[in-house]
Amino acid sequence: MKKLRFISIMFTLILLLAACGSTEETSKSSGSEGEKTEEKTKEVTITHKYGEVTIEKNPKKVVVFDFGVLDALDTFGVEIAALPQAIVPKTLEKYAGSEYTNVGSLKEPDFEALHELQPDVIFISGRQAELYDQFAEIAPTVFVEVDYANYMSSLEKNFKLLAEVFEREDVLNSKMDELKASIETLNKEASADDSKALILLANEGKVSAYGPGSRYGFVHDVFGFKAVDENLEVSQHGQSVTFEYILEKNPDVLFVIDRSAAVGGEVGAKETIENELVQKTNAYKNGKIVYLDAVNWYIAGNGITSTQSMVEEVKAALE
Repeated sequence: MKKLRFISIMFTLILLLAACGSTEETSKSSGSEGEKTEEKTKEVTITHKYGEVTIEKNPKKVVVFDFGVLDALDTFGVEIAALPQAIVPKTLEKYAGSEYTNVGSLKEPDFEALHELQPDVIFISGRQAELYDQFAEIAPTVFVEVDYANYMSSLEKNFKLLAEVFEREDVLNSKMDELKASIETLNKEASADDSKALILLANEGKVSAYGPGSRYGFVHDVFGFKAVDENLEVSQHGQSVTFEYILEKNPDVLFVIDRSAAVGGEVGAKETIENELVQKTNAYKNGKIVYLDAVNWYIAGNGITSTQSMVEEVKAALE
């Protein structure tokens, strides 16, 4: 009987030990899965026009070749390592300092400097698109673009991507609420106004016009200004027009962007635009020719702060 009782006790102990071991293994397995999940959440996979790229969240060495992206990252309080310093917008002039690596210009990147820096991620846009493969050989490269036919949703998509990468969703939500509110107010005022507007890009004596759905079409599509011509060609570079065309359409408001000033040339849009023909338009007669911040509109647009500045600039036409 004693032997049987002893055997029974030993058998019970073996079962208990086996159960504990199983629980421990389950716990280890569960912990391991948790660690894997945590590791996964530290990365983000981005699909864009030129492929798919996976990067770690909150990358340290960040290179930016798009000032709209830089504007957003600056709003988020994200530090960058390098940018093209050939032309730096006044609103972002702190990035012209020597503490940031200069990687050339928007159209002519300094690939030697990029190789030496060995960044964790590079953000590029349309001006560098054809060089994507060269960037991708150096570091994970994210191509960011704007769909001008769906301007605000496209911008918000880009901002959400950046907020996810750098875990700044809370900041983005606050800033987007402010931006949307100011745009809504502008749209109501502009939509209620009967004035018709035309957007011009002046470049060394020549002018191009932009209408709805184009690069600057958001002035009509989003901000609410009526277009003097609904049938302008939708093009990145606008539709080339004559001063006779401008007089014929006779806009009530002219928004002018001086490309030469934006790229470091001589400021000459006023002399180009305000000739004898344009002086006969309602826009000229009523003092409604608005010269926009060329660098902001031509180079640094599509950011959070820059878009807010654009809202404030076009308001001048409603005063």
